[in-house]
Amino acid sequence: MENYTYNSYILQLEGLNTSKDSLYPAFLFLFFSYLFIMIINVGITILIVMNKNLHQPMYLLFCNLPLNDILVNSNVVPRLLIDLMRPPSERLISYNQCVVQAYIAHLVGTTSHTVLMIMAYDRYVAICNPFHYVSIMTNKMMIKLTVCAWGVAFVLVGILLGLTTRLSRCRTLITNPYCDNASLFKLSCESVVINNIYGITFTVALYVGSIGAIVLSYTSIAVVCLTSKNKSLNSKALKTCSTHLVVYLILTLSGMAFITLHRFPQYSEYRKISALLCYMVPGSLNPIIYGVQSKDLQKALLKFCVSKKVLAS
Repeated sequence: MENYTYNSYILQLEGLNTSKDSLYPAFLFLFFSYLFIMIINVGITILIVMNKNLHQPMYLLFCNLPLNDILVNSNVVPRLLIDLMRPPSERLISYNQCVVQAYIAHLVGTTSHTVLMIMAYDRYVAICNPFHYVSIMTNKMMIKLTVCAWGVAFVLVGILLGLTTRLSRCRTLITNPYCDNASLFKLSCESVVINNIYGITFTVALYVGSIGAIVLSYTSIAVVCLTSKNKSLNSKALKTCSTHLVVYLILTLSGMAFITLHRFPQYSEYRKISALLCYMVPGSLNPIIYGVQSKDLQKALLKFCVSKKVLAS
């Protein structure tokens, strides 16, 4: 018979189940992955901010993604590294800390989708309406779009977690490497039908909205490219759009894998791995993908390295 502890302020994180042989390799892998994510995302953000040639809507909007990756990985990985070195019984977290961690995790995931939707619109205007691009994508418009992307996420995730915090708790074990909404409402013995309905509606609306925005934007861009004989335009469109599409697919597929595995308790270990990968994989690959495809970023990085070498000599 299951023992219940009602409304306990202290919760226990199950974390990753590792053997003694795999403990240190797992710790080192996570540590160096986190270090890589921090260096590459902080580096590309500083590069864009410091280089005036990169103060273009596409790059300034892209800055939201590395900032997201820095925030969410700092929210999850350091705590996980500490918990790895503790016995399971000592992996404790307060309820308020758990709610904050879950809020940040969902906020970043939602904002990544809304930002990529705005970036798709930016590419649509740049390629389909190039003569009016400067007048449409003004600094004022960029601020409005960025505030909208974050504002929508703040509200939607606030409601998501608000519905969960109203529930009383009869369990204390979070069966995940970190706190998220599903793990939190599973602590309750009350009906969570409303939570499930809102959670599914929220997820479906987010994915349908983002996929719809990508499909509409890229369909319009494809029509322009197919009817245009401008090879330079077609080449530019292919490079920028393929980069954006790859980043979006990585985000979408990793997120869908985690959401799907939450519905199958028998695959708990796979769910834990996907819970980490859905933040660490985009955080590692996004800057590399944009860096490889963007000549402007490559030139800015080369200029920065040359200037540092000159100063050092």
